[in-house]
Amino acid sequence: MSAREVPVTVPGDPPLAGTLTLPDTPGPVPAVLLAPGSGPLDRDSDHRGMRFGVTRELAAALAEGGLASLRYDKRGVGGTPGDWRRAGLSDNADDLVRARDALAARDEVDAGRIVLAGHSEGALLAAMAAARGVPVAGVVLLAGSATPGDELLRWQARQIGPTLPAPVRGLLRLLRTDLESKVAANHERIRATTTDVARIGGARVNARWHREFLAHDPRADLARLTVPVLAVTGAKDLQVRPEDLAGIAATVAGPVETLLVPDLTHTLRRQPGPASLRAYRGELRRPVDAEVLGVVVRWCRAVTGADRTAA
Repeated sequence: MSAREVPVTVPGDPPLAGTLTLPDTPGPVPAVLLAPGSGPLDRDSDHRGMRFGVTRELAAALAEGGLASLRYDKRGVGGTPGDWRRAGLSDNADDLVRARDALAARDEVDAGRIVLAGHSEGALLAAMAAARGVPVAGVVLLAGSATPGDELLRWQARQIGPTLPAPVRGLLRLLRTDLESKVAANHERIRATTTDVARIGGARVNARWHREFLAHDPRADLARLTVPVLAVTGAKDLQVRPEDLAGIAATVAGPVETLLVPDLTHTLRRQPGPASLRAYRGELRRPVDAEVLGVVVRWCRAVTGADRTAA
């Protein structure tokens, strides 16, 4: 099925530059709003260092399945003005809500059949937006967390430490540096800041986002979700606890489907051998896992009634 892409601007402060991808089917059609992950990502989930391409590939797969989608550049990235370092987690959630309203206003889209789908931070944002009562038909959580932010970052340090190159691990031992303790100490420095941007360990960081993330417990939002939820996480994810799938299933108030994908990492690609961040660059030369794309498309079609409409 062919698709066409239409440039859109989500009104507000700042205006968000995005792309509406439409299937080659008569409208109005169901649609999926794609929430990006953390950091300075553009509408395709790419940034200067790494091209994840998650939302771009999701948009193409959804269009092939007869569903429209909207993806957008985050603040200060691509065609969206602003400074991503000054945006808090709550600002990013506000942007997602604005984007949903803009998507619902499109003539090509059935406003009553919109799904929120997010990857990584985007999964948190999708849950936050839906928990506010924003009208949606369902929520897709790709590599979503059910762990408080400060606890999750300490867990990440424990997982990532053993995967570091041997010389780095040796240096840490020589300096008697415990990675998790160092992360916790940086958290305290960030909590003590009051500005949007602060210098921590010699680097300028988005301090406001980190303060909000550290204090954020996603279970509060998950407990408010009464719409259907699909949660997909990789068994080799080093940035989100695969065990959180059970927490999501136990916490969400509405119907939930969960899927743990063997060998899948946080990039939504599969990785043979021991899980390691060092393999990311090689993984990103491959497309997003076909099983993940297929599961998301089929679930979104079912929850929006696209299968019944086609029949």
